[in-house]
Amino acid sequence: MSIPFRHSAGFGKRIEYYLIGLMLKEGIDVYVPLVDDNAIDAIIKKADGSYIEIQIKARSLDVKPGDAALFAAITHKDRNNYYFVFYSERLKKTWIMSSKEFIEEAVLNKSGKNIGKRSIKFNGSKTDKISKERIEYSKERYDKYLVNDFSKFY
Repeated sequence: MSIPFRHSAGFGKRIEYYLIGLMLKEGIDVYVPLVDDNAIDAIIKKADGSYIEIQIKARSLDVKPGDAALFAAITHKDRNNYYFVFYSERLKKTWIMSSKEFIEEAVLNKSGKNIGKRSIKFNGSKTDKISKERIEYSKERYDKYLVNDFSKFY
């Protein structure tokens, strides 16, 4: 069954608002820019009065098997007070990384059409020995970025 264009085209925006809604429920002071020219989906005012910029990236249930938490071809240079929130709908997991952590962990594409862009894959996949089904899992090496709330932004 194919996915209607309106469903797939709006997925990213729906997840942005979903995650921003969760932040608001936690009492975080969140501002949403009207324009996304600088890869900023939300701005958070912290308790100390400082601000941080947030970029939200999401993968839907419908992505190719094995790519549940693959975030590819991201243009990014180090930015102070800048964070990524990565969300995998299929894995039901959220990772938060600072700009610096993302640059340290992501792969820099050195050739091809996405040269100079960065990619990160938080998941692996394996074949279940009994059912022979392909199973996706969260890579343990990224567990330090897994979150259940947004307390990193308080």
